[in-house]
Amino acid sequence: MGYAHEYADAVLHRGRVPMEPADFVPDWPDGPRRCKFYPDVESYALPDGDGLPDAPAARGLLPAGAPVPDPATAPDPAGFSLPLLSAMLKDSYGLTGRRLGIQANSDLTGLPFYTHANWSRGTAGGGGLYPVSVYWAAGPSGPLTPGIHFYDVHRHAVQRLLTGDVSARIREALGPDAPAEALETDQYLILGVKYWQNSFKYNSFSYHVVSTDLGTLVQTWRIWAGARGLRTAPVLWFDEPRLNGLLGTTGEEEGVFAVVPLRWAEQAPAAVAAPGPDPAVRHRDVERSRTVLDFPTVRAMHTATTAHAADRPASGALVPAAALPVPDGGTRVALPAPAFPDVPVRRTLRRRRSSFGRFDAARPLTRAQLSAVLAACAATALESDADPAGTVRQARLYAFVSHVEGIEPGAYAYDPDADELRLVEAGAQGAFLQENYFLANYNLEQAAAVLVPTVRTTAVLDAVGDRGYRLAVGTAGAVAQTFYVAAAALGIGAGVALGFDNISFIEKLGLGDGDEAPLLIMPLGNERPRPADFRHEIA
Repeated sequence: MGYAHEYADAVLHRGRVPMEPADFVPDWPDGPRRCKFYPDVESYALPDGDGLPDAPAARGLLPAGAPVPDPATAPDPAGFSLPLLSAMLKDSYGLTGRRLGIQANSDLTGLPFYTHANWSRGTAGGGGLYPVSVYWAAGPSGPLTPGIHFYDVHRHAVQRLLTGDVSARIREALGPDAPAEALETDQYLILGVKYWQNSFKYNSFSYHVVSTDLGTLVQTWRIWAGARGLRTAPVLWFDEPRLNGLLGTTGEEEGVFAVVPLRWAEQAPAAVAAPGPDPAVRHRDVERSRTVLDFPTVRAMHTATTAHAADRPASGALVPAAALPVPDGGTRVALPAPAFPDVPVRRTLRRRRSSFGRFDAARPLTRAQLSAVLAACAATALESDADPAGTVRQARLYAFVSHVEGIEPGAYAYDPDADELRLVEAGAQGAFLQENYFLANYNLEQAAAVLVPTVRTTAVLDAVGDRGYRLAVGTAGAVAQTFYVAAAALGIGAGVALGFDNISFIEKLGLGDGDEAPLLIMPLGNERPRPADFRHEIA
């Protein structure tokens, strides 16, 4: 049993046994930037993609075979192009607007000041910190000079950090048994995580948070690309030290969490790597923080998840760790067939936000709305090289229902195969939910329902090793992003929180004899009408 098992157990119990250092207090004035900064590297602006035909979000949300709105008038592309990739980057991790409204989050008092402004993105970020760095490794098939390009989210631009085609070396790092799409292209998005961008706030817990962030971003890309008939799937097993070497980053400070191959519209034949040592990026980002701390737990998790990074799991290895089926029998509530309105995916991502205390119990959800969100979340899987076909259901969903039309209050397990809720415990759940939530930015009793995804984290680790921690927790992040996008498509409020007593939920749901780990709580419901929001687009 590896170190990741110990870490997973510590995360589950942190509501009762604080993780070390227990007395840690973030130094907010000395915090890092929310994007790496390369001051001496020239930037090249990317097109924003506003002229591209949009596509219905439902195509990327609902499970295969479900009825969806008619596709966009434009045919599905043969692969990515510069306008498509640029638009996907903008819609997922680029800055799309300023968030300033009356809500219950603790940072509200600082938001009117421009230096403390909160800029919205299509993808959710743990604590709003966004520690994932996106590098575009471009080969000769693409429109850019071959090399490694860093995506600057603030300017929606790329900075070329290294000149020269390194795509063959990336394919070697991925290994000969990588999925075919990874070996047949010369265009890759490399996702790195600079730990300090998150650990300055979350210390030892940060490895869990950044693994969630990995899942939110790759799921945004899956939804965005799926709406247009394209596929994006991350590769999670590869020679991580070699890719760190290419990026010129120190493994203990920044880990490469995923590589996403891109099928390009006009693909050139794959090249073979020239003999000799790998090139390396020489540019270094400039750290804002005067003091950068090292957390032994984060370093230990990095070491554990990198030790056998290139040992890709065998086909079917994840099957024993699949989500368990909902038991037969018991009191059941039938749900309508899931459906979403014909809302474009770009507009949906621009609407995505956290509700932060805006829920209104006087306006209950409909069963159809709850059904659509549950179905989209249950269909979410992190389609990676551990499960290329995405056939293993990795998450199970529970719903604490308070204000949904036609459904009595209670705790339920969701059965996606039958479109039904199975009663676990009858009665109002608001007091339990609020007592076991650590923060004050949500009144969970006012939410119509609180969804709780569980993943069999220890079973995943047993099946694929310590590196599977990124997969297990990334799966929860992917579910969270689907949840947000589904709620935005329906025009209802949503939020996701990590600060709760996980063990209390295990006890409440009767999961003590198994290995299901509740990793998130996700409140859902209608918001109070006419919110006081800042209209950044007309300011």
